[in-house]
Amino acid sequence: MDELDIDYEKIGLKVGLEIHQQLNTEKKLFCNCPTNLIDETGDEFKRKLRPTRSETGEVDIAALFEWRKGRIYKYEAPHNHYCLVETDEEPPHEINTEAVIIATSLALALNSDIVGEVHTMRKIVIDGSNTSGFQRTAIVAMNGSIGIHGKEYGIETIAVEEDAARKISESGKEITYRLDRLGIPLIEISTSPDIHDPQEAREVALAIGRLLRLTGKVKRGLGTIRQDLNVSIKGGAKTEIKGVQKLDLIEKIIKYEALRQLNLLNLKDELIKRNLNKEDFNNVNIVDLTEIFSNTKSKIIKNKLNAGGKVFGIKLKNMKGLIGFQLTPNRRFGTELADYARFYAGIEGLFHSDELPNYGITNEEVEKIYEILNANKDDAFIIIADEEEKSKKAISVILERIKQAFDGVPEETRGANEDGTTKYLRPRPGKERMYPETDIKPLYINSYIINEAEKLKPEPVEKKLKTFMEKYNFSNELAEKVINDINLGFIEELINKYGNKVQPTFIASLFVSILKGLKSKGIDVDLLDENKIESIIRLLAEGKIAKEGIEDIIDRAVKQQDKTIEDIVNEMGIKKISVEEAIKIIDEIIESNKDIIVSKKEKAMSILMGRAMDKLRGKIDGKIVSEIIKEKLESILKNI
Repeated sequence: MDELDIDYEKIGLKVGLEIHQQLNTEKKLFCNCPTNLIDETGDEFKRKLRPTRSETGEVDIAALFEWRKGRIYKYEAPHNHYCLVETDEEPPHEINTEAVIIATSLALALNSDIVGEVHTMRKIVIDGSNTSGFQRTAIVAMNGSIGIHGKEYGIETIAVEEDAARKISESGKEITYRLDRLGIPLIEISTSPDIHDPQEAREVALAIGRLLRLTGKVKRGLGTIRQDLNVSIKGGAKTEIKGVQKLDLIEKIIKYEALRQLNLLNLKDELIKRNLNKEDFNNVNIVDLTEIFSNTKSKIIKNKLNAGGKVFGIKLKNMKGLIGFQLTPNRRFGTELADYARFYAGIEGLFHSDELPNYGITNEEVEKIYEILNANKDDAFIIIADEEEKSKKAISVILERIKQAFDGVPEETRGANEDGTTKYLRPRPGKERMYPETDIKPLYINSYIINEAEKLKPEPVEKKLKTFMEKYNFSNELAEKVINDINLGFIEELINKYGNKVQPTFIASLFVSILKGLKSKGIDVDLLDENKIESIIRLLAEGKIAKEGIEDIIDRAVKQQDKTIEDIVNEMGIKKISVEEAIKIIDEIIESNKDIIVSKKEKAMSILMGRAMDKLRGKIDGKIVSEIIKEKLESILKNI
């Protein structure tokens, strides 16, 4: 089935969003450390984490599986950007009132019921991103709503919580995190599963993100906002998709997840149609196939054998074509099995009969595998090359996942890929994950907090649009694009700072048009930080560069990250020149092209303009060049 053929109403699509946004507070959520990121290693220490039991004595399954990986976590603690709270050597301080005020302002805007007391909870997380082994979170409001195109979407909860430590690198079983991000306040806005179409989901996320930016109290830039999606269909299962950072990916991810669940249900039907059942996979014989590959040309297998590994295989009765069964573009049922093998056994990959011969594995080797496994043309097989213990564990996990296929769609937590597909991350956490934080006293929502929140409450979008159009002469289209842009606050800052020298419409267009246009050409403008963008606007305001040179400057700045904008401008030799200097260059061009002027007359304008801009691009505004050439051409043509 193709995602374009899906009737979302018919399949009962349900989507809920969790919007996480960093708040631009002075201090972290439970200590007085600053909330900016820093490129510094600082002090270092290592930890191992283990799961704890909930109040009912239960252990969260997701935490248990993370612990079984046996990982070591290394932490970088930049000087002046961490304290004993982040290293989990001192109890947390009182919850940051500023963060609660910001969250309360959103609660007012979303018609939510604000709690009387803010109680902090612990959420078990032992992937190393929190030194304590849990994340602190606190609900501020519940039962709100947001209206879009005449439809109301429920807002279940609004909470504040700690952001996680920043992942720097991973090598083997050791993962390195930096503590500068740990504890930065996040607001989490969770919607009800009222969304029944992928486009709706994007519109709801856009509207909530816009409200957050209109407070003027959220951080900007890539990584400061992310969306988690909860997706299910009729007959499927609730699947949590983590870490969607780009708004434009939301629709695609939901389409692919609906498609994945539909195809898993189709796979279930096919398994039953072939008279298979779970019991067929209970006592599958694991066979050592190492001898077959003694002279293999497969580099992957050869490397594993040279490292002391072996090759093991299993026959999958009557499953020909099902391991290669496509779930979404570029992902098959075999890909799902490989994800499980990677998570539970540390195996980096597997081979299966539906994709062979390939990867250096020959047709002769495939035939020998069939022979030794006593398999026929209707059977499939899976082989794994690695250490014996890991391989057998991986095969055990794979067989369990195949048995889950008879139930259709398993409940999972998945991660978003850049192409809109998803990958298995871990089991969905259970209720055992949460328990009260006993080190932090409740915060009472008093009149001071409510009054301060009222001041931050985002103004209506219509009022903001009117302000942009009247104050800055924006068109309605430009005003709408700016309000929906993730850089809204930064655009306003630049206009307030440089708007008397650079047209506000141009500053806005730089973000909503020029940068987006360059990105569509493959230039990774996300690598351009705010300081460099402001440098470009400042040089423009100072008359040191022209608008026409900005795209080339940005292109160079993305490719030469270590250089300042000033360095790049000097290298390019596009320092802005005076009108008098431009006239001299234009006069030379006209003098050397008189024969074209005589023969082409008025049509020579475009030729002269092109040749002039070859020499003047980025050094003076093109409009000025055009006016000079037009005036001189008219004068010449009068005398011919």
